[in-house]
Amino acid sequence: MPAATLAVLEWFLQLEVVEQAIRTATGPAGLGIIAVYSFLIAFILPLPSEVVLATPLNLGLPHSAEIGLIVLVSGLGKAAGSVFAFHIGQEAKQSGPVIRFLRRSRFDVVEWSESKTVQLAQKWGYVGLALALCVPGFPDTLSIYAFTVLEEDYVRFALATFAGSVGRLLVTISFGAAAFAII
Repeated sequence: MPAATLAVLEWFLQLEVVEQAIRTATGPAGLGIIAVYSFLIAFILPLPSEVVLATPLNLGLPHSAEIGLIVLVSGLGKAAGSVFAFHIGQEAKQSGPVIRFLRRSRFDVVEWSESKTVQLAQKWGYVGLALALCVPGFPDTLSIYAFTVLEEDYVRFALATFAGSVGRLLVTISFGAAAFAII
């Protein structure tokens, strides 16, 4: 890939640019941007998903209905992105060279995943994935990929990531409401 193309790609992926696109997205196009962003954070962008709550949809609906739409669209987008990541994970676990490369890398992603995420997955399964994704402020990409190597059911995986995504946004909304109630 040419250096200029990589530079443009890096620029686009900067948090400020992405956040600005989300914070200014309105109308039905805003829902599309939320869906695409949520799809991308599931498998490639190591960014938090809570930023979608700042989207000013301005659809003419009550604020609670717009927040509900944001949560729903974000959850569906992340579930779709996680299924894509799941497919990549299924392919990777079939590939010995990929696992060997990861084990030899400076930061052993496989070892870290096995030591933390595997314990959670073995103990709680898909519920563990949903709970892990409910933690606000933590990028979902690593958790999703760690679970993709362990699990095999696309539908349960998608449902768990949807539940975790919605749960995370609801936890964030609850913390925000509590913080404003204190002020």
